[in-house]
Amino acid sequence: MATPDPVDAPFDAAEESAATLAAATGVDHHDVAVVLGSGWKPAADRMGEVVAEVPMTDLGGFPIASVLGHGSTVRSIRNGERRVLAFMGRVHLYEGHHPNVVAHAVRTAVRAGCKAIVLTNAAGGLRDGMRAGQPVLLADHINLTGRTPLLGPNDERIGPRFPDMTHAYSPRLRELARSVDPSLEEGVYGGFLGPTYETPAEVRMARVLGADLVGMSTVLEAIAAAHAGAEVLGVSLVTNLAAGITEVALDHRDVLAVAAASADRMGGLIAAIVGHI
Repeated sequence: MATPDPVDAPFDAAEESAATLAAATGVDHHDVAVVLGSGWKPAADRMGEVVAEVPMTDLGGFPIASVLGHGSTVRSIRNGERRVLAFMGRVHLYEGHHPNVVAHAVRTAVRAGCKAIVLTNAAGGLRDGMRAGQPVLLADHINLTGRTPLLGPNDERIGPRFPDMTHAYSPRLRELARSVDPSLEEGVYGGFLGPTYETPAEVRMARVLGADLVGMSTVLEAIAAAHAGAEVLGVSLVTNLAAGITEVALDHRDVLAVAAASADRMGGLIAAIVGHI
């Protein structure tokens, strides 16, 4: 029988991928999932003992990540008494994928037992005083992609037709993160479609709308996780100042370089937070 397509059957696809994951890792239940953003892969080495690492494409419904800095495997990690799923990269709308494909990792994690989803990303900083290498907790987001993983008929097995997004980014998890690192600031993430970096005019617009950070991921995964009833913690790593704030031309290689330089600290931060969830 063919693997269900996450575009047309998101619940069935996630259910089957989760079952395949359990068989491949020998772990029936995971507690927390972490989705790693651009350049964050080395951070996974700080999250605990790797029990298994599986190609995502073996699970069904996952395309190969095509963007530099993103992997296509998922790790099962033992962190104390908790079992963590670390997705070593993600796929994006701008790669040509349907929103349900972008959200498939999050939905698979929920079906695998995860009650908390940690979403990380590399972002451009908009707020005065932000600096490259700074982690920022997400308090909220603005979805500027024009897309959502809730398009089409709603499957009540995943969540309600009209989910409340008031506390999409869990206040409890943000407080927990600040107890681990009291220096963490909070901000609002503006999610653009990409793959172009934002123009200076778009950056000015985002600031007027209330965004403190801009990027090309995360918002669809957060919507899918909130829809499925999971708690979400979002963490952006400021890898550059956005267009118009700095005169330096933006380059993905520079984003990866900042992420690599911050990976050890970020991995330790995420590991410590996960250990308290």
